[in-house]
Amino acid sequence: MDECERSADGEINSSGYADGGKSAVGISPASVLRAAAYPLLLLAVVLVGASALVLRWDPAIVSPLFLIGTLAYLALLEQLIPYARSWHPGKDEWRWYGVYFLLTMAGSGLAQLLVTAAVGWISAEERSHHLWAEIPGALLVGSLVSYLVHRLGHTSALLWRLHGVHHVPDKVNVANNGVNHVLDIVLAQSLVQLTLALAGFSRSAVLVTGLFVVAQGYFVHANIDVRIGRFNHLLASPEQHRLHHSTDLSEAGHYGSDLSCWDHLFGSFTWHPGREPAAVGLHDPASFPGTGEIVAGFLHPWRRRPEPETPAAPDATT
Repeated sequence: MDECERSADGEINSSGYADGGKSAVGISPASVLRAAAYPLLLLAVVLVGASALVLRWDPAIVSPLFLIGTLAYLALLEQLIPYARSWHPGKDEWRWYGVYFLLTMAGSGLAQLLVTAAVGWISAEERSHHLWAEIPGALLVGSLVSYLVHRLGHTSALLWRLHGVHHVPDKVNVANNGVNHVLDIVLAQSLVQLTLALAGFSRSAVLVTGLFVVAQGYFVHANIDVRIGRFNHLLASPEQHRLHHSTDLSEAGHYGSDLSCWDHLFGSFTWHPGREPAAVGLHDPASFPGTGEIVAGFLHPWRRRPEPETPAAPDATT
């Protein structure tokens, strides 16, 4: 697999990585970290999930603490093994991203309340099937719903006016994963949670699946130089998600942020070894308010669309 590494100024330089992730001139601490970063994150999902089930930890406490830990871990990796240092947030961006993060968390909470109000929390307290059968099922079902909603966010003109807010930044990093229209979050998460609840998955399966989805969601958005090779055909990665944010719409597929199977099945998988976007952000930057225009971004779906220009009539004197 062709590998490349970005220098401090964000330019791409060739490096000695091969399929196994080893440098031709030896193994550096950075290369070890690149190889270990993702397995360590997945291990954390397993350990926290297993501990929560065995020790009966309260999901309302486990989930936010795991999110904070995931953010801290990936933020550290962004400093140690960045994909592009030019993608680190500036001071103003940190403030904007902080506000958006709070709005995203509020949207997640609202989604949960809506699902509870609509059907109650009907996931079974005690599982009727073996947990290790339930977890893959919950992951596949939730991932499919998330994929479909996300793809509709790009193909429906109405839903794009919500989801497009997420694509305004011209860089991809952990901090701006929270740049979302709050209604986009409410819609997506409500549909996923409602589906899992109606399907009857146990709370234990939903908890473990949720930990994996959180870890994956922030991992794929991280500004880190981590390559997972052929595992890209099974799991989503930053390599794929950077392409999803590409300004070149022909390569901006990859609507799954956890599994890659739905992108393969529905023809939206465009990654191949070494493929990287030339630029990320909106294909038409003028179509949305800037990231710092938070109120304007929230009101954007209700703004009147500009009328198409009518061609000028030919001059009768010519």
